[in-house]
Amino acid sequence: MEKLLYYMWEQRLLGHVPALTTRGEAIEVVDPGQRNPNAGPDFFNAKVRIGDRLWAGNVEMHLRASDWTAHGHSGDKAYDSVVLHVVAEANTEVFRSNGEAVPQWVVPIPPALQDDYAFLTSQSDSLPCRERIHELPPLLLTDWLTALALERLQQKSSRIDDMLAQHQGNWEEVCYITLARSMGFGVNGDAFERLARSLPLLFLQKHADSLLQVEAFLFGQAGLLDREKGAADPYASRLSREYDFLRHKFSLTPIDLAAWKFMRLRPANLPHQRIALLAQFIHRGFNLFARLLECDGEKTIQSLFDIHLEGYWDTHYSFGVESPPRTKTLGRGAVRLLIINCVAPLLYAYAVRSGNASYADRAMRLLEELPAEDNHIVRRVAAAGIAVESALDSQAALQLYSAYCEPHKCIYCRIGHRLLARRLMK
Repeated sequence: MEKLLYYMWEQRLLGHVPALTTRGEAIEVVDPGQRNPNAGPDFFNAKVRIGDRLWAGNVEMHLRASDWTAHGHSGDKAYDSVVLHVVAEANTEVFRSNGEAVPQWVVPIPPALQDDYAFLTSQSDSLPCRERIHELPPLLLTDWLTALALERLQQKSSRIDDMLAQHQGNWEEVCYITLARSMGFGVNGDAFERLARSLPLLFLQKHADSLLQVEAFLFGQAGLLDREKGAADPYASRLSREYDFLRHKFSLTPIDLAAWKFMRLRPANLPHQRIALLAQFIHRGFNLFARLLECDGEKTIQSLFDIHLEGYWDTHYSFGVESPPRTKTLGRGAVRLLIINCVAPLLYAYAVRSGNASYADRAMRLLEELPAEDNHIVRRVAAAGIAVESALDSQAALQLYSAYCEPHKCIYCRIGHRLLARRLMK
């Protein structure tokens, strides 16, 4: 329940209690300071007026004042800078290491607020507020969805920025890794990223004129050729021999085959199909990032992903199992997912790095123009009464669920904040 004290302090929801220390001095919170997620006092750089004197320092919070001593703060000089001790119950006085008394403010947590918070955070349902969402103004939900979508885009952009630092600012290399991860479409995203990181784009580009060698590179590095050795499939055997040569030439170590997931996947979603499509990207000359910067709108971007498989893959979804001939390509839905998870984050990251806001606008516009994703999380959020109409909305729904609902961080969610704050505003 200490989290509720933090919440009330941060949001300045303190009007339900007298602004007086336990010794009767008037209190005014000028600046609540910044929450400290690490060891040390709970809030840094706060400004609090106590009596006629303005204090600048740190603030510590406990449910009971005796926790100050129980946690060893009375002998810890790191807590000598605490100017105010906020407690739900003042069962004792507390002192700094030099014996000075620390001013205390009793801020009881209203039982109704405790009940609401306990209800929201103890529910097994991932959207415990679903029955009360209708109480909130539509504008609040609209603004929160936009903020959530931007938050998710910024998180993806941050990952891209980290990769750029690792790869000396090589945008095409980072684009290749980001595309590879996106080709995993969630289930095999981690495995695809490991594959791309283990096989630099430069190595592939040296042999890009030979589709056979590009496929040998990728399938061999994915560990998918090891189990084909000695098999009767002539094409897999040929790729395996080619990979043995390339592996020795470039001193490669394939990733663990166990990284890949095969269960309950439709044939078109097997790693083999996605890797073969990635090989086509490389074979036709990988300058995808440069071309993305020139595109504007879904249709022109769709054309960049207009690739299809030929030859062996016309009649195979995986090695050794022949299937009826069928054109295998990235469907429109798959391309839209690549735009959401690869293209938009790359454009946004480029906007941040270059300082050109037009690319950030383009990323947001793409998400606004695309239809919403359809998965069980998006459907669950929509069923709670939140309108999910575009990819921007569905990305917001995914961020809401993963960053706030699932970990029960209701007090940091605008929906939860508004519902909880009503208890203190009445």
